[in-house]
Amino acid sequence: MLRLTELKLPLDHPPEALRAAILQRLDLADDELVGFSIFKRSYDARKKHALLMVYAVDVEVRNEAALLKKFRDDRHLVPTPDMAYQFVGHAPENLSERPLVVGFGPCGIFAALVLAQMGFKPIVLERGKAVRERTQDTWGLWRKHVLNPESNVQFGEGGAGTFSDGKLYSQIKDPKHLGRKVLTEFVKAGAPDEILYVSKPHIGTFRLVGMVETMRHEIEALGGEIRFQQRVTDVLVEDGPNGKSIRGVTLASGETLASNHVILALGHSARDTFEMLHARSVYMEAKPFSIGFRIEHPQSLIDRARLGPNAGNPLLGAADYKLVHHAKNGRSVYSFCMCPGGTVVAAASEPNCVVTNGMSQYSRNERNANAGIVVGITPADFPGGPLAGIELQRKLEARAFELGGGNYDAPGQLVGDFIEGKPSTQLGSVEPSYQPGVHLTDLASTLPDYAIEAIREALPAFDQQIKGFAMKDAVLTGVETRTSSPLRITRGDDCQSINVKGLYPAGEGAGYAGGILSAGVDGIKVAEAVALDMLGKTAGP
Repeated sequence: MLRLTELKLPLDHPPEALRAAILQRLDLADDELVGFSIFKRSYDARKKHALLMVYAVDVEVRNEAALLKKFRDDRHLVPTPDMAYQFVGHAPENLSERPLVVGFGPCGIFAALVLAQMGFKPIVLERGKAVRERTQDTWGLWRKHVLNPESNVQFGEGGAGTFSDGKLYSQIKDPKHLGRKVLTEFVKAGAPDEILYVSKPHIGTFRLVGMVETMRHEIEALGGEIRFQQRVTDVLVEDGPNGKSIRGVTLASGETLASNHVILALGHSARDTFEMLHARSVYMEAKPFSIGFRIEHPQSLIDRARLGPNAGNPLLGAADYKLVHHAKNGRSVYSFCMCPGGTVVAAASEPNCVVTNGMSQYSRNERNANAGIVVGITPADFPGGPLAGIELQRKLEARAFELGGGNYDAPGQLVGDFIEGKPSTQLGSVEPSYQPGVHLTDLASTLPDYAIEAIREALPAFDQQIKGFAMKDAVLTGVETRTSSPLRITRGDDCQSINVKGLYPAGEGAGYAGGILSAGVDGIKVAEAVALDMLGKTAGP
């Protein structure tokens, strides 16, 4: 098979045009092209009145060697790489130890799944509930102002990614094509086949719920075990001649589980667990993250600005955007986790705090587009050690709770009023989607002054790229603080904690992923490292 890239066709091309374009591009007779499949499909919208579909296709031809020789200087025709997943090993029949996986978000799911597929029968410990029970608890906050600190948008089966846009793309380096393994397993679990080839695949919350359950059942069928409402309260660390080693964990119930291999697939909101690990001297360090607001516009405005006369084309779907502005005060402001046709959701996990996030269904057909508009900050902005970022998050979230009225309503402000520095008292044409509700106010006191200054400068600058972005009636909702983990549990090349052997920090919470796909990839990577260590092997390059 050969991979042909950068094959461009008009948006409205008929299905048979793709085969014709391949024949023309490779100068082939019809009978020389045995077959082809689409590897990637995207679109080029730089010319809105002449939008193009862009394909990468895997082709099978009768004389592959001759064709490669003919196009030897063409970087757009190469042998198709082998992307099939290869297991690093398989557990022995007399397995004497079972690895533990703490957390059952995307990272924990894929760590447990791959370990189970290799025969290691992992035990998963998830502090929250199974996904359908968890969904009911999440609605309790959205509809009734009632927060369950152990079962919410952040905690429970599926992790924070379950209540998101379900984006499945990432810019991580992936030389082993582990991302393909993630997508393939999602398709097996019920995701649409298109996630294997569209340029920006997404699933949406409702579909993710069923998929997560299917993957859980496969893990269990392979001998794995998933225990819900099992919060890890301590790690058992033993001092030895070669340093510290993990020996197991203690649960809130008092039960102790022994294991020399523990994967920490924590989400970025497992603050009490981070504090426990720090108290146990597990090495960690503060890392940069971002803070800001959610912004909402009519989706139709974004569609027109990005797609022009092609707005509304079902092949293109709801338009998205990605924006960056470097402010005069040295801060970078950027759009984060953009959710086309979605809603802003309450994402708090601690009492008396307000946190926002974005969510979309697969259809992306809600009236508003939303995205985080956030400012990058570094440990220099929150000195005080590895946990200082958590304390800053709590402070900002508590202030948002207070400004929202103290009942989990979120503070909000119209973009026009925010830029002018005056409180909002009445909504305009954009109705905010955040539930349980939005309380209009002045957001200036919710973030540090440097962040407010940078966002005020960025919004008119973004309007130069997307006409209407700074429309007066667009709504800002506060606050967005859980963009990524504020710390990193540092690990070595073997994926183990640099000072506790057998402890494997992984995924978003440990600071090694940012999104569903990258978290899944990291889960696979760490599962492989655990398997190799349990088999007494050494990881390759």
